[in-house]
Amino acid sequence: MPRPPFLVFSDLDGTLLDHEDYAHDPAAPALARLRAAGVPVILASSKTAAEIAPLRAELGLSDHPAIVENGAGVLEPGAEAPDDPGRHGELRAALARLPASLRAAFQGFGDWDLAMLARRTGLPRAEAELAARRRHSEPGLWRGSDAQKAALVAALAAQGITAREGGRFLTLSFGGTKASRMAEIAARYGSPFTVALGDAPNDVEMLETADLGFVIANPHRPPLPELSGEAEGRIVRIDAAGPEGWNRAMERVIKDHGI
Repeated sequence: MPRPPFLVFSDLDGTLLDHEDYAHDPAAPALARLRAAGVPVILASSKTAAEIAPLRAELGLSDHPAIVENGAGVLEPGAEAPDDPGRHGELRAALARLPASLRAAFQGFGDWDLAMLARRTGLPRAEAELAARRRHSEPGLWRGSDAQKAALVAALAAQGITAREGGRFLTLSFGGTKASRMAEIAARYGSPFTVALGDAPNDVEMLETADLGFVIANPHRPPLPELSGEAEGRIVRIDAAGPEGWNRAMERVIKDHGI
């Protein structure tokens, strides 16, 4: 494939999508200019392939791969979401082996019926069904202390499972990160200049690994600490939240690259 002028790797919830209503309309101007210039936008999210496939099509990005379930998997260009459950059952079994006090403090997607999942995520029921189709990871809410969380992370690590903080949920998986997937996918395009956008702790590695990173404001959680490369200007903070902040960041990149 031809080498594009740059690649864009974008988180979804709270970044390209509004944190509350999941709208992306404010990002439409920059998205249109990127499509016209042949700049691939690779979605990178904790969402499932079942969620990302229709959204990727809606955004006109189906010709490009997408990073799903926080980097635990990749949805290939043009592919539909697989029907098999992947390794999700193994994650649920690992949770069942935790000490009762730790297990009780973590409520995962698999613990909720669709009505509760819709309430917890703010998704309509039909979209909550897609969020439940997990293959690689188990997001959930943590209700315990910081000390208990550290014990949970250690107990899961002993079973080969990682835990990562997102914009809203603590997500468990057998590994793979947005940053590692970004490097793999960039190589497919000839390793051009990379731009990453995100708003949460699970985006930090991706932001720090990219040639240029943008931290989109997230009013729903404490700001991210200063990141590696931020003092040198390689990572930039955008005051606006969600798709409005995304559009501002990308308009800046578009202008800098003369597109």
